[in-house]
Amino acid sequence: MATNSKNREILILVLTLLLTGGILGLGLWYFKLLPGLTPNSIESNQNASPSLNNDQSSGSESSPVQGFDVGSLDASLPNPTVLSIDGSVTIVTLVKQFQIAYNFLNPNLPTTYGIPDGKPNGTNAGLKNLIDGKVLIAASSRPLNGSELSAGIVGVPIARDGLAVAVGINNPYKGGLTMEQLRLIFLGQITNWSEVGGPNLPIKVINRSRDSGTHSFFQEAILSGKAFAPDGGNFTTVLQDETTPILRALGNDGISYSTVTQIENQQTVRIVPINGISPTDKALVKNGTYPISRVVYLAVPRKTSPAVKQFVELALSPSGQQAVERAGFIPLQ
Repeated sequence: MATNSKNREILILVLTLLLTGGILGLGLWYFKLLPGLTPNSIESNQNASPSLNNDQSSGSESSPVQGFDVGSLDASLPNPTVLSIDGSVTIVTLVKQFQIAYNFLNPNLPTTYGIPDGKPNGTNAGLKNLIDGKVLIAASSRPLNGSELSAGIVGVPIARDGLAVAVGINNPYKGGLTMEQLRLIFLGQITNWSEVGGPNLPIKVINRSRDSGTHSFFQEAILSGKAFAPDGGNFTTVLQDETTPILRALGNDGISYSTVTQIENQQTVRIVPINGISPTDKALVKNGTYPISRVVYLAVPRKTSPAVKQFVELALSPSGQQAVERAGFIPLQ
């Protein structure tokens, strides 16, 4: 027992270093110390689910995340030659950190994110690609819907996230918004900044792509499922799920939204407080005081391979949850 406990401590240290650009030599030193977990470990055990801990095959004991039992996945399918992922642009930085650690554990099993690699297509398109068998994992910034669940897909919660509403840094409107004001702006019923206490200036709304899970979440959480205002005039729904072009287009009169991690360090925009609260206060996002927060997921088929299951276990492990925090998201602990 003492040896297993020590092994787990070493593993957490090594993955922590790897997820922050750690030292390859230290990783090799670790694998010499712990022969039970080696690079390509999934190739040596095709019929059993690999785990980040040799004595915890389900991964549930080592996971701080409650509400999902990794052992419920049926890992009876053969391992792939490429671990393909698609989906959310929102959590791309987090997925990339998981890829770094996973690729070190399994250097002969490459991972990809997006179709083509490096170009994730957004939550909705990513989930469709998962159901269609084009990828093995989808990163989702919203809960799965009924049709996705009926297709045998399960959503594994991996982190919490706050949505930020943004305007251009030079926008003369310097106030905050209530949830009701925000709702009416995106319904097209408030169309001038003067209606929320600002200057007499039309509001330019830049809505995220329909492929975006953030688009879908915003529609449910803010508009209670009602349709966004139609495109035309000062309301535009972009075609590509990309945050940077949206932020560049805000100018002096625009408004849009994204995950706080993609906005808070931008010098060209300002985060608008909602109900007097900013999403940059992660404690208020975590406890639900900030009104626009959500859980983000990895979506996988219920029947999958040991390789996919190992990726999920990594995301839910203590080291994976440390990566969540470093990527600017909130661990589910």
